[in-house]
Amino acid sequence: MTPDDLARERPYLFRIAYRILGTAADAEDVMQEAFLRARTIDDARSPRAVLATIVTRLCLDEVRSARRRREEYIGAWLPEPLLTDEPRTTSTAERIEDAESMSMAFLVLLEALSPLERAVYVLREILDFNFAEVAAAVGRGEPACRQLFHRARAHVAERRTRFPAAPAAQRTLTASFMTALASGDLDALARLFTDDVEIIPDHGGKAKSHTRVVVGVDRASRYFAGMYGRLRDGRYIGGDGTRLAWVNGAPALLQLQAGVVVGAVVFGIVESEGGEARIAKVFVVRNPDKLAALRSGLAGGLG
Repeated sequence: MTPDDLARERPYLFRIAYRILGTAADAEDVMQEAFLRARTIDDARSPRAVLATIVTRLCLDEVRSARRRREEYIGAWLPEPLLTDEPRTTSTAERIEDAESMSMAFLVLLEALSPLERAVYVLREILDFNFAEVAAAVGRGEPACRQLFHRARAHVAERRTRFPAAPAAQRTLTASFMTALASGDLDALARLFTDDVEIIPDHGGKAKSHTRVVVGVDRASRYFAGMYGRLRDGRYIGGDGTRLAWVNGAPALLQLQAGVVVGAVVFGIVESEGGEARIAKVFVVRNPDKLAALRSGLAGGLG
């Protein structure tokens, strides 16, 4: 396998690793190890098939280990946020679905699956592997993989009661949110949330942050009103303010200090029963260990 083969397959392999692991740093580590192993393997299959198998099995080992570490994690655990392009309404359905599978809400949902269920679901449902390819990648027989997949899909369907609003609706709602936030209009803010909105903080014990999940419209409105007051007074992040970006396919506010990202507020905007866009989840990532990808992305001019 040549270095060109490895470089060509890197984006595809990252899609696998990030969705299984939920962290960009771990996904990069897995790919580096996979590349090293692939150079010494003599396999008649295509480079993509060989690398996908190696990456998947390394991911299974890593996610099992990570689950044990997360039992000691302080507070809620969220995936590592990544800068992405804004989803385009002109994108194909396949591309929009691919972007949705990177969303914070969807990755959190996948955390409820067992490592094998998660790997099988990602390969089959998101990356469209056939069951023979899935079986080769995870080292299980096809009947077992079919059973794992159907169980995983049932779990996902049971918990996935809402779907993201169209990109244009998300963009419009974010503009309304910023207007209401700047004016301190709690009533206007309240109208932008679902009744059961949740604000989920991830600090890992390494940054100042709200420590509990905030639930409900009134509490969410007061939370953001308080955040705006701290931003305005320069007490929250050193007076640098915020930057709008698209993170994991959704609108987000990046909190900056001396030009460095110190927090990410990622919105989970869904289509309500009445067909209107509403904020159902807000993921607040303050753990500095999880912000490296955002920092490097901004440094490189992305976002």
